[in-house]
Amino acid sequence: MYNRSYNFSAGPATMPVPVLEEIRDEMLNYRGSGMCVMEMSHRSKVFQQIFDEAEADLRKLMGIPDNYKVLFIQGGATLQFSMLPMNLMKNGVADYIVTGAWSKKAFKEAQKFGDVKCVASSEDKNFSYLPDCSDLPIRENADYVYICENETIHGTTFQKLPNTKGKILVSDQSSMFLSKPCNVSDYGVIYGGVQKNIGPAGISIVIIREDLIREDLDPKTPVYMRYDTHAGAGSMYNTPNCWAIYVCGKVFRYLLNNGGLEAMAAYNEKKAKVLYDYLDSSKMFNGTVEKEFRSLMNVPFVTGSKDLDAEVVAYTKAAGFDNLKGHKSVGGLRASIYNAMPIEGVEALVECLKKFEAEHK
Repeated sequence: MYNRSYNFSAGPATMPVPVLEEIRDEMLNYRGSGMCVMEMSHRSKVFQQIFDEAEADLRKLMGIPDNYKVLFIQGGATLQFSMLPMNLMKNGVADYIVTGAWSKKAFKEAQKFGDVKCVASSEDKNFSYLPDCSDLPIRENADYVYICENETIHGTTFQKLPNTKGKILVSDQSSMFLSKPCNVSDYGVIYGGVQKNIGPAGISIVIIREDLIREDLDPKTPVYMRYDTHAGAGSMYNTPNCWAIYVCGKVFRYLLNNGGLEAMAAYNEKKAKVLYDYLDSSKMFNGTVEKEFRSLMNVPFVTGSKDLDAEVVAYTKAAGFDNLKGHKSVGGLRASIYNAMPIEGVEALVECLKKFEAEHK
């Protein structure tokens, strides 16, 4: 109907068509307000209602306890790499588990702010697995333990949370946000950029336990980099990304109306199985992650030849499949199959890859 391609981008990524249609219908005149949400004052009653409904729906969707704050902060997930240590490192000590490109970047950034140690890593095998996290050398004075729960580039995911030995767990959930149920109480902080599984780029959502929001920070801490600034102002210390918040709210409501996170998890498992089953049977394509650590969201794979990988990208692009080129840091191919990617898209991709393989025997 809309002549849309199947978009396998890692982010910004595909969005639910019903949500896009609803946004289209409200574009010029949001519910009789006479204006688009992009034109509206963030201090208006109309936008405050949009914001309040979005937060309430996210709380309901994830079962967020009352003692956690939900913050919508500009800057994307990368800003949190520095914001977290600036706010949480009371003792100046943190332990990081490095399982891919994004946790490695977060680790390096945090080292600028204190005694930050890598307590486990899978870099020895190019981040193709997750290290054993059942008995890590977590330090007694560690302020928190950090993970990237789903690595977008390398395609690994935690099937079981690490044993933090009572220390606060901080998780970057950017590329798995809202893809399955989550027990928020297991974490001190959950955060993620929204442009992968939820909405347009430009903000991150931070879910933080209230007792972790400190006022006794270094006086030199920039005001925008303080969680108490955002918590105290209801995420409106300055003009927020109103449009992104509005779209996120649409997605939260869409998920609630379609079975919630339990239904989404079952659907994501079904979709991923279609692709992984093909890769496991293929003589040309190989997944790059050990089976027990595979992501349901990001599926990296290779042919073993850079030239052939490039041929596959061109072939699939011509057939209507976009953004299958692997990240520049690792090469190969990658299919990101977030919530909004329909199973028909995954099935069609598999048929396309089968056809390519048959033609290149």
